[in-house]
Amino acid sequence: MDIAALSMMLSQTNVNQQASLSVMKMAMNTAEQNGQAMQELMQTTQTPVSLEPHLGNSVDLKG
Repeated sequence: MDIAALSMMLSQTNVNQQASLSVMKMAMNTAEQNGQAMQELMQTTQTPVSLEPHLGNSVDLKG
């Protein structure tokens, strides 16, 4: 294998590695943004108010 072919192969490997790293960084940023949005949504969401609050407050047991 000559020097030129080896150099081209090394350069191509480096470009592939940089592209993979760039895609991974984009995916991590998107996941972080989604996590922050989910956390904000959970903090701002109120617990639902029951339309019939008297239901479910007691349990009848027969033994």
